[in-house]
Order: sequence, then C-alpha cells, then structure tokens
Amino acid sequence: MEAGQQLPTQTYRVTRADLVRYAGASGDFNPIHWSERFATKVGLPGVIAHGMFTMALAGRALTTWAGAPDGVVNVEVRFTRPVPVPDDDTGTEIEVSGVVEQVTDESFGVSITATCDGQKVLGRAHAILRHRRG
Repeated sequence: MEAGQQLPTQTYRVTRADLVRYAGASGDFNPIHWSERFATKVGLPGVIAHGMFTMALAGRALTTWAGAPDGVVNVEVRFTRPVPVPDDDTGTEIEVSGVVEQVTDESFGVSITATCDGQKVLGRAHAILRHRRG
C-alpha cells in the first residue's frame, strides 16, 4: 500500500427486500424505510435505506480491501444524504471507493467515498485497516 493509491470500487445493489431483511435483523421498523406514503409525508423523496445499512455496505468494502473482517481497526462516517430505494426489482446502487491516505508499518488509513446516483451519501468517512500478513 502507498499513499494516494486508489482502491477498487465496490458496487452494492439495494432493493426494498434488502430493507425488509435489514429491518428484521436490526429491529429498526421506522416507516421511512418501508412506507412510501409515510416517507413522502415527512418530506423524504420516498422510502430510504437505513443509515446503518449504508454504513454496513461501506464496512463490507473495507473488509474486502483489508482481506478479512478483523482487518478493519476503526471506521468513522457521517450520514450526509438519504439513499432512496425505488419500489421495483432493480432498487438502487451504492458505490464505495477508497483512497489510501497514510501508511504505517502496521496499518493504512483510507478515505471512503460512498455515492448513490452520483451523490455522496456518507461524509467525513475514514477508516484504519491492518496490513494483510501472509
């Protein structure tokens, strides 16, 4: 790894079925994640993905880049924009990319960019990953 290195972009499809499964696993049944009528009534563009689900997708990219789940030392993000998920079989896509910021003997820092429809959905997103040993 070296500073400035671009990590391979990871793309994840998100459908309403994914939101239902996430709601069941997390216990977060807020109607903004399943009811179009409620979501638009409160000013959202429609049903949106759970913020923590979006963050989990970024975490999935990090584990890919680290080579193992225990290679992720720290993750920090801010939620900056909702991820609307249409009520169709296609859903939407979240793209997660990363750039190596700094490198030490034990780890490397990554600046994370997560986008949906060309809009950043996570801000101030950074992680520390351990170097692969092998």
